[in-house]
Amino acid sequence: MNVALINTVKESFINKFQTEPMLIFSPGRINIIGEHTDYNDGFVFPAAVNKGIIAAIQKSDSNTSKAFAVDKQEVVEFNLNNLKPMAQGSWQNYILGVIAEIQNRSKTIGNFNIAFGGDIPGGAGMSSSAALENSVVYGLNELFKLDLSKHDMILISQKAEHNYVGVKCGIMDQYASMFGIENHALLLDCRTVTSTPFEINFKDHELILINTNVKHSLSDSAYNDRRSVCESISEMLKVKALRDATEFDLQGIKDKITPENYQKALFVIQENNRAVRASQAMKADDLETLGKLIYASHDGLQNQYKVSCEELDFLVEQARLNGHVLGARMMGGGFGGCTINLVAKNEAESFKASASKAYKEKFNKDCSIYAVELSNGTHVIN
Repeated sequence: MNVALINTVKESFINKFQTEPMLIFSPGRINIIGEHTDYNDGFVFPAAVNKGIIAAIQKSDSNTSKAFAVDKQEVVEFNLNNLKPMAQGSWQNYILGVIAEIQNRSKTIGNFNIAFGGDIPGGAGMSSSAALENSVVYGLNELFKLDLSKHDMILISQKAEHNYVGVKCGIMDQYASMFGIENHALLLDCRTVTSTPFEINFKDHELILINTNVKHSLSDSAYNDRRSVCESISEMLKVKALRDATEFDLQGIKDKITPENYQKALFVIQENNRAVRASQAMKADDLETLGKLIYASHDGLQNQYKVSCEELDFLVEQARLNGHVLGARMMGGGFGGCTINLVAKNEAESFKASASKAYKEKFNKDCSIYAVELSNGTHVIN
């Protein structure tokens, strides 16, 4: 955890609000495999990481509440009895949405102040939004003794994103951020919202994230579009979600849907299967198979689901050219963000150097590279 960030957020809060805060850490997440399966009731394989949001929060005796984004040096003041979404894309909506969803459950909160900052790289597809939502709901639950379970809290965070931010996200990001376990990834069944923890020991290999440092503007609208395609095909197949469909079922309606939508649905069915097979490969310590499944995931995201972009595809191609990378794929909603790479530890430095150099030559911009550690989920910092 980033001690400098903790101190910065705490001091910013004390300077602005003249009281001692409670401190919350809420992590970002990676996802080893299982992309765009969560809103199809499928399986995903995420883990919380040691980068995230630090929130400082405390009750206020004022008639209004305030939120202070330390990184942006922006403050918003709001009245708890008169909440409404702000302009699309505003960070404030993550906080206001959480408060509104708590109130929708007939829970009463008083006025409060919150300051927050983060070290999740922006636009990296590591769910800084879920981390922020979780830090707010967790902090308010502690402050006002709301008696919400962690399951209640992640559903509040998800609803905030649906209703205030306008992104119809699945449950994976909020779940991984809230329920993360140090040194473990979670095979999460998004229908039952229960998970099996897998201790991660990649032995001679490690996970490296390479951030393209691009975020194409398509992402939110394309995400909602993909979701509605999946829902309409589920209806045609008379199943609750694509998780319940087989490739054989899909073949039966192939002539009733566009080739593009057929491929999107096929990807989800295949990716769901890959996530389960990946957990079996990890249980068997079979990293070769895990790596092949990760590469296959990227192929599907690029060519079937069509949520990749030139920069992501280029970085995955660099990984394929390197015999010391077992698997690589784009991670997150798509159209930018990171690739996740399973790399031999003793060759990691040379891979990072060669990939960075090639990326700079190709796009005339830098990529950013991070190693991450797997962390516990949202909690109070003592």
